[in-house]
Amino acid sequence: MVHSVFELFKIGVGPSSSHTMGPMSAACDFVNGLRRDAVMERTERVVVTLYGSLAFTGKGHATDNAILLGLAGQRPDTVCPDAAIAMVEAIRNTREIRLDGVHCIYFDEPRDLLFNRKERLSFHSNGMRFAAYDGAGTELRTWTAYSIGGGAVVDEAQIVANAPPSTLVDIPHSFSSGDALLAQSKASGLSIAALALANEIAQTDEASVRAKLALIRGAMSDCIDRGMRTGGELPGGLKVKRRAPLFHGHILARQERALADPLSVLDWVNLWALAVNEENAAGGRVVTAPTNGAAGIVPAVLRYYERFVPTATEAGADNFLLTAGAIGSLFKENASISGAEVGCQGEVGVACSMAAAGLAAAMGGTSGQIENAAEIGMEHNLGLTCDPVGGLVQVPCIERNAVGAIKAIEASRLALMGDGTHRVSLDQVIETMRRTGADMNRKYKETSLGGLAVNVVEC
Repeated sequence: MVHSVFELFKIGVGPSSSHTMGPMSAACDFVNGLRRDAVMERTERVVVTLYGSLAFTGKGHATDNAILLGLAGQRPDTVCPDAAIAMVEAIRNTREIRLDGVHCIYFDEPRDLLFNRKERLSFHSNGMRFAAYDGAGTELRTWTAYSIGGGAVVDEAQIVANAPPSTLVDIPHSFSSGDALLAQSKASGLSIAALALANEIAQTDEASVRAKLALIRGAMSDCIDRGMRTGGELPGGLKVKRRAPLFHGHILARQERALADPLSVLDWVNLWALAVNEENAAGGRVVTAPTNGAAGIVPAVLRYYERFVPTATEAGADNFLLTAGAIGSLFKENASISGAEVGCQGEVGVACSMAAAGLAAAMGGTSGQIENAAEIGMEHNLGLTCDPVGGLVQVPCIERNAVGAIKAIEASRLALMGDGTHRVSLDQVIETMRRTGADMNRKYKETSLGGLAVNVVEC
């Protein structure tokens, strides 16, 4: 079963797709369930318990804010980041939440929003349990959900049924592996982007798909531009300064002085990736690609294509995203895109692989070259841990996106220099990533209990 491109690319808010967007959506879905079960008006108390990685790094990832907003009926794709700040402050000041913006209940955050660091639910580290009670303390509804990465949420019923949160059905080109993708391309004579487009059109029409792709590209571009012009200090207590505006000024000043630098293109790519992830860390509007923590890589490499490749076209940019989405779906289906499950190789590593494949496609690469680019992009991110300092998506996350974007360009160029044949297949590297994640010590999987998260503090 193939995931839609638009499950990999979702417009939302920072700082984390799994710890902010997913919990916000889950809380909103729980409240909708109260309405559906006709118990909303009887609800007097809601208790939310977070487990695993959500419990360990939820504060730094704004999971608490996301839960409050979700209970109030806000969703990550429509919530206004500025309005959200005021809404959360009002909830905390009044100790009241209007469920779905309508039914008012008392909400004592220390009592009703619990961070359980002693227990991990069996299916995934990002587990959440919601419970609603009436005035007598009788349980009205309980629900367990998991934020599995990229803003996606599944519940126990979907897990038992082995059903992902959203999938394409009756599509013309079904593939669940890199080899199958190459076989489909060869048999049909279509590029990977054309295969992905045909699968999307099976659910709607081409004009709608193109419009959604343009919306995604526009949101990515807007995020870069906001990040380049917004200065100040990032929230959270680490006192990390936003560097993108300063870097932008340095690059422009060097251009004005006509200083020759053969590597100046790299400076632009670094700038664009930093700009996106500083916006994400500040809670701004971003596009998951495939996650918020890795949201800077695909936009930076896409803008590299648009600004520095003389033959760049809008159709090429669409092919970039369609191809990147097809590659990302293979990781999502056969391994994971969750840092809490497999480490940062599942976020920055997958984003690097997606961007490398997308760029190779936009540059006119064959399906074999594209698959090779995707393989190289992940192969050199294997074992990458998720160890955010202070539980914040700042150090090393922001710079890691800049490095990942440069790696993606390098992977694409390496692949395009060859004929598409290579020793290690994309499927082999995806399976290796999955096994590496399974073997990885839990403290290196978005808990802030190991790696830089510990050593930086100690130093």
